[in-house]
Order: sequence, then structure tokens, then C-alpha cells
Amino acid sequence: MVKGYWVSAYRTIADPEELAAYNKLAGPVVEAAGGRLLARGSRVVAHDAGIAERTVLIEFDSFEQAVAAHASAAYQEALAALADGVERDFRIIEGLD
Repeated sequence: MVKGYWVSAYRTIADPEELAAYNKLAGPVVEAAGGRLLARGSRVVAHDAGIAERTVLIEFDSFEQAVAAHASAAYQEALAALADGVERDFRIIEGLD
């Protein structure tokens, strides 16, 4: 089965409190959906047009599982808590077979 990944590259963090509220809600949702946190940190070396800000990588057993986790009501609640506290590039990508 081909794995799925959430990749979040944060451009700016305008409200750390909203990010903390999001993290409190999103962490358990991701774990319950089978997601595994592979990387989360502010130690980033950016190249090309990249921005050296917080980057998060989460692995799921399948691409479909990753998409379903994002679409879940519980994750949408976490996104509502995040509001406009950050600007990020969020992608769900399919791994290699």
C-alpha cells in the first residue's frame, strides 16, 4: 500500500496562541486517524524560494487515509481554532510505491 503524507511548510506564524490551540486539537486527531509525526521543528534550512520556518511531516498508511483525516470533522475543528494564526503551504502527497 502506498503511504500518504501531510506536508506543512509555515510561511509565517502570526499568532502563537492560535497555533498552540490548533496543536492541542490536531495532535490527537492525527494520531487517532493513524498518522505518525515524522518531523516537526523550527530547525530548517531553506533553499530556492523556501522560507526557513516551522515545517511538519506526518505519515499515514495510505494516501486515502491522509485525505480522510484532513476531511474529518474533528480536524476541521482544529483548523477553525487555527483561524488566521498562521500562513502555511499544506499539501497531502502520495508516497512512492
